[in-house]
Amino acid sequence: MSLIDTFFNTEVLWDSLPALLRGLVNTLLLGVACIIIGVTAGMFVSIIRLYAPKPIRILAVIYIDILRATPVLVVLILIYYALPFVGINLSSWTCVILAFSLVMAAYSAEVFRSGIESVPRGQFEAAAALGIPFLITLRKVVMPQAIRIVIPPTTSNCVSLFKDTSLASTVALPELLKEAQDAQAFYANPSPLIGMAVFYILFLWPMVRLVSLLEKKFSAEKTR
Repeated sequence: MSLIDTFFNTEVLWDSLPALLRGLVNTLLLGVACIIIGVTAGMFVSIIRLYAPKPIRILAVIYIDILRATPVLVVLILIYYALPFVGINLSSWTCVILAFSLVMAAYSAEVFRSGIESVPRGQFEAAAALGIPFLITLRKVVMPQAIRIVIPPTTSNCVSLFKDTSLASTVALPELLKEAQDAQAFYANPSPLIGMAVFYILFLWPMVRLVSLLEKKFSAEKTR
């Protein structure tokens, strides 16, 4: 069998296309859900990390440090395989979304913390002098500026999360990698794996370029 027939078998690729598209949709749904939950939770964790009473701040720091130090695959395995021993049985989708969202929240919390701390402290003091409540100052003055700062690193984290969704295949969730592996085994041909790689490149490459453009844009704004 030639190299083309082995790795780029058009007949196998065409027959496996529905499964790959199904896996791609699941990957996109999984990634979007984890990003929305993780980034939103990370923003609130960062606020707790900065402004809550000291005991709660310490808990937030512990959460952030532990989740950032633990590989996402380890978190996923613990949730999927360990929780049933204490009577908590979750579906593959729930386990994956929970694991990825917890890790994404930890990374997002550090990104938001950095963004909030980049806002000049004088703006808090000026708002306090005008009698503006702290929460309103945070919501209308500080966060709009911080969000502009955190957009590039958050976008980069989103790209990493989409790549990490391939780990969901370890718990039999039918995302893109899982569907490609099943098709490869069914047709006894690696062409579906090549198709999977092409799909990843097609939807992640624009995001990678977007990160670079955003970094250049905001770096240029800082130098003005």
